[in-house]
Amino acid sequence: MFDLGWTELLVIGIVALIVVGPKDLPVLFRNVGRFVGKARGMAREFSNAMNEAADEAGVNEIKKGLNAATNPVNTAMDGVKQAAADMAKSIDPTKYDPDSATGKLAAERAEQAKKVQATSARATAERKAKEAADALAKAEEAEAALKTESKT
Repeated sequence: MFDLGWTELLVIGIVALIVVGPKDLPVLFRNVGRFVGKARGMAREFSNAMNEAADEAGVNEIKKGLNAATNPVNTAMDGVKQAAADMAKSIDPTKYDPDSATGKLAAERAEQAKKVQATSARATAERKAKEAADALAKAEEAEAALKTESKT
C-alpha cells in the first residue's frame, strides 16, 4: 500500500520531533501505533467477512464450474473416476452374507466392476502411450528438420 523506506521514516521522525517536541513524541507514536493496529484489525475483519460471504454465495462452486468449462476433458475423466469409485464402494460383497442371493449377486457385480476398471485402466494407459509415441515422433521430426537446416 504505502511504500516507506528508512529514509522516509527518518524524515517523518525528524519532522515529528520538531513539530510535536521531544516531550510529547512518545505519546504521539503510541497513539499512531494504536490507530494502525485498529486499522489492521478492521482490515483483517473485513477480509474475513468477505471470504465468508464468498463461501456462502457459492464462489467456490462457480470456480469449479469455470474450471470445468475451461478443461472439459479432465472434468469428464474426474467424473468417470468418481463414478467408478462410487460403484465399487456400493457393491462391496463383504457387506452381505456370501450364501444369500444378494451376496452372490454382489460378488458377481464386484467381479464385473473390477473387470470394467481393469479394461478402462488399460484403455487409458494405451491412449496415453499412443499420445506419448505421437509426441516423441513429432519431436524426432522437429530435431531432424533442425539438423537438415543446420547442414545447409
